[in-house]
Amino acid sequence: MIVLDTDHASELFFGSAAGRRLEERITKQEDEVVLNAITVEEQLRGWLAAIRRRTKPEEQFQAYDQLVRQTEFASAFHVLAWDQDAFEIYAKLRQARLRVGTQDLKIASITMAHGGTLLTRNTSDFGKVRGLQFENWLD
Repeated sequence: MIVLDTDHASELFFGSAAGRRLEERITKQEDEVVLNAITVEEQLRGWLAAIRRRTKPEEQFQAYDQLVRQTEFASAFHVLAWDQDAFEIYAKLRQARLRVGTQDLKIASITMAHGGTLLTRNTSDFGKVRGLQFENWLD
Protein backbone atom coordinates (compact mmCIF):
# COMPACT_ATOMS: atom_id res chain seq x y z
CA MET A 1 0.00 0.00 0.00
CA ILE A 2 1.26 3.45 -0.94
CA VAL A 3 0.15 6.33 1.33
CA LEU A 4 0.37 9.86 -0.01
CA ASP A 5 1.68 12.58 2.30
CA THR A 6 0.21 16.04 1.82
CA ASP A 7 3.04 17.23 -0.44
CA HIS A 8 2.61 14.33 -2.88
CA ALA A 9 -1.18 14.63 -2.81
CA SER A 10 -0.95 18.37 -3.49
CA GLU A 11 1.32 17.87 -6.49
CA LEU A 12 -1.20 15.40 -7.91
CA PHE A 13 -4.11 17.73 -7.17
CA PHE A 14 -2.54 20.75 -8.84
CA GLY A 15 -1.23 18.76 -11.80
CA SER A 16 2.25 20.26 -11.66
CA ALA A 17 5.05 18.80 -13.76
CA ALA A 18 6.18 16.82 -10.71
CA GLY A 19 2.57 15.77 -10.12
CA ARG A 20 2.23 14.50 -13.68
CA ARG A 21 5.44 12.46 -13.32
CA LEU A 22 4.12 11.12 -10.01
CA GLU A 23 0.83 10.17 -11.61
CA GLU A 24 2.65 8.27 -14.36
CA ARG A 25 4.70 6.39 -11.82
CA ILE A 26 1.65 5.57 -9.71
CA THR A 27 -0.23 4.14 -12.67
CA LYS A 28 2.68 1.79 -13.44
CA GLN A 29 2.84 0.12 -10.05
CA GLU A 30 0.49 -2.45 -8.57
CA ASP A 31 0.12 -1.34 -4.96
CA GLU A 32 -3.02 0.49 -3.91
CA VAL A 33 -2.49 4.24 -3.54
CA VAL A 34 -4.40 5.84 -0.68
CA LEU A 35 -4.73 9.08 1.25
CA ASN A 36 -4.85 9.45 5.00
CA ALA A 37 -7.27 11.45 7.11
CA ILE A 38 -4.61 13.95 8.18
CA THR A 39 -3.67 14.81 4.59
CA VAL A 40 -7.33 15.32 3.73
CA GLU A 41 -7.71 17.53 6.81
CA GLU A 42 -4.67 19.64 5.90
CA GLN A 43 -5.82 20.16 2.34
CA LEU A 44 -9.39 21.05 3.30
CA ARG A 45 -8.20 23.41 6.04
CA GLY A 46 -6.15 25.26 3.45
CA TRP A 47 -9.14 25.92 1.20
CA LEU A 48 -11.40 26.77 4.15
CA ALA A 49 -8.81 29.32 5.29
CA ALA A 50 -8.73 30.77 1.78
CA ILE A 51 -12.52 31.18 1.88
CA ARG A 52 -12.37 32.88 5.31
CA ARG A 53 -9.68 35.32 4.14
CA ARG A 54 -12.02 36.59 1.45
CA THR A 55 -14.66 38.58 3.28
CA LYS A 56 -16.84 39.40 0.28
CA PRO A 57 -18.91 36.51 -1.07
CA GLU A 58 -18.19 37.54 -4.67
CA GLU A 59 -14.46 37.07 -3.94
CA GLN A 60 -14.94 33.51 -2.71
CA PHE A 61 -15.87 31.79 -5.98
CA GLN A 62 -12.41 30.47 -6.78
CA ALA A 63 -11.71 29.27 -3.25
CA TYR A 64 -15.04 27.44 -3.10
CA ASP A 65 -14.33 25.94 -6.52
CA GLN A 66 -11.00 24.64 -5.22
CA LEU A 67 -12.70 23.28 -2.10
CA VAL A 68 -15.15 21.35 -4.27
CA ARG A 69 -12.32 20.08 -6.48
CA GLN A 70 -10.39 19.02 -3.38
CA THR A 71 -13.30 16.98 -2.03
CA GLU A 72 -13.74 15.33 -5.43
CA PHE A 73 -10.01 14.58 -5.56
CA ALA A 74 -10.06 13.00 -2.09
CA SER A 75 -13.16 10.95 -2.91
CA ALA A 76 -11.26 9.21 -5.73
CA PHE A 77 -9.04 7.52 -3.11
CA HIS A 78 -9.53 5.23 -0.18
CA VAL A 79 -8.79 7.35 2.91
CA LEU A 80 -7.11 5.70 5.89
CA ALA A 81 -8.71 6.78 9.16
CA TRP A 82 -7.17 8.17 12.32
CA ASP A 83 -8.19 5.21 14.49
CA GLN A 84 -7.28 3.37 17.69
CA ASP A 85 -4.46 1.38 16.07
CA ALA A 86 -2.90 4.54 14.67
CA PHE A 87 -3.34 6.31 18.00
CA GLU A 88 -1.52 3.55 19.88
CA ILE A 89 1.47 3.86 17.54
CA TYR A 90 1.28 7.64 17.83
CA ALA A 91 1.33 7.45 21.64
CA LYS A 92 4.51 5.35 21.54
CA LEU A 93 6.13 7.77 19.10
CA ARG A 94 5.23 10.70 21.36
CA GLN A 95 6.81 8.91 24.32
CA ALA A 96 10.03 8.64 22.29
CA ARG A 97 10.05 12.48 22.20
CA LEU A 98 10.87 12.67 18.52
CA ARG A 99 11.33 16.17 17.18
CA VAL A 100 8.58 15.70 14.63
CA GLY A 101 5.37 17.69 14.33
CA THR A 102 2.08 16.32 15.59
CA GLN A 103 0.45 16.08 12.15
CA ASP A 104 3.48 14.28 10.71
CA LEU A 105 3.49 11.84 13.63
CA LYS A 106 -0.19 11.13 12.98
CA ILE A 107 0.50 10.52 9.27
CA ALA A 108 3.40 8.22 10.18
CA SER A 109 1.22 6.36 12.68
CA ILE A 110 -1.60 5.81 10.23
CA THR A 111 0.87 4.58 7.60
CA MET A 112 2.54 2.20 10.06
CA ALA A 113 -0.79 0.88 11.35
CA HIS A 114 -1.61 -0.22 7.80
CA GLY A 115 1.86 -1.47 6.87
CA GLY A 116 2.13 1.09 4.09
CA THR A 117 4.92 3.03 2.47
CA LEU A 118 4.59 6.79 2.83
CA LEU A 119 5.39 8.97 -0.17
CA THR A 120 6.81 12.25 1.14
CA ARG A 121 9.33 14.98 0.42
CA ASN A 122 9.80 15.44 4.16
CA THR A 123 12.39 12.72 4.51
CA SER A 124 14.31 14.56 7.24
CA ASP A 125 11.41 14.47 9.72
CA PHE A 126 9.95 11.13 8.71
CA GLY A 127 13.43 9.63 8.81
CA LYS A 128 13.32 10.08 12.59
CA VAL A 129 10.43 7.64 12.87
CA ARG A 130 11.90 4.19 13.42
CA GLY A 131 10.06 1.50 11.48
CA LEU A 132 8.33 3.85 9.04
CA GLN A 133 8.76 2.93 5.40
CA PHE A 134 8.91 6.03 3.20
CA GLU A 135 10.10 7.17 -0.21
CA ASN A 136 10.20 10.43 -2.14
CA TRP A 137 8.82 10.08 -5.66
CA LEU A 138 8.91 13.80 -6.45
CA ASP A 139 12.63 14.48 -6.62
